[in-house]
Parts: sequence; structure tokens; C-alpha cells
Amino acid sequence: VQQVFRQLFYMINAVALNNLLLRKDVCSWSTGMQLRFNINQLEEWLRGKNLQQSGAAETLEPLIQAAQLLQLKKKTSEDAEAICSLCTSLTTQQIVKILNLYTPVNEFEERVTVAFIRDIQAHLQERNDPPQLLLDFKHMFPVFFPFNPSSITMDSIHLPASLNLEFLNKV
Repeated sequence: VQQVFRQLFYMINAVALNNLLLRKDVCSWSTGMQLRFNINQLEEWLRGKNLQQSGAAETLEPLIQAAQLLQLKKKTSEDAEAICSLCTSLTTQQIVKILNLYTPVNEFEERVTVAFIRDIQAHLQERNDPPQLLLDFKHMFPVFFPFNPSSITMDSIHLPASLNLEFLNKV
């Protein structure tokens, strides 16, 4: 069950983050607030179902950081440093893309300046991020089946002749 929810939450993360990276109309402060609220609801649900050890919440980390990126101030060099230290699960390319797509929805917000984006790129240039922008939502985590040894010994097993398994020999 834990493995299923880990995979499901990864897919939620990948689809939501990819939509954020591809759609200018959703890159705003208010979307960041909505995302953070919805992610909190998912995390609370995991705690309520005692699934916090499944790794499902950790798969949401890039989406959490993207939501926080949308909510942070984006003006000074200190803001750039804060963004760089906070967004460790996002690649440089993803951070820059979100900042480029950021669209103010009211007059109190301002567009992200080109100088600020260059400042972010300068801070992140030493990172060795993969060159991909979008997450692979078809990624599958390996499935692990726990080994539960049987209390029945192999010596005590009797194979009925009706199964036609004469090719099996006891060794």
C-alpha cells in the first residue's frame, strides 16, 4: 500500500509541476498559495492514514518548493540567495522557467526582472543539474515484496500425482 501511494503522489507531483512549467497563466502568487494548501491537505491525509513512512510526502518536495518559489519575494540579492538555498529539489532550468513565467495577478505584485533572473543563474551556476526541464510522469519506482519465510519445510511437501509434475524431483 505504501509503495502504491508513493507512486501515486509522484505522479501528482510530476503532472502538477509540469503544468506549472508549461502554463504562464498558473505561475502566480495565488497559485502558489493554492498549491501549498492542497499539498498540506495531502500530507495531512497521509498522516491520518499512517502512511508518512511511505516516502509519498518526499515525492512532493519539488512541487512544494515550486509553490514556495511563487510566494517568495523576488527583488534583492538576498531574495535570490534565499531562493537558491530553498529550491534544492528543483533544477536551475526549472527555477528560471518558473521565474520567467511568473505573472502578477494584481497591481501589488511586480514581474520578475531580467537582472534578478541573471542573479539567480549566477548563484546556481556551480550546480550540476540534469538538463531536463519537465519531470517524467511515467517514472516507476521499483516494487519490493517483503520476504516472509514459510514455516513449512520442503521435506514435508507432498506433490499429488494429479498435478502432473513428474518432472520435479526432490533433491
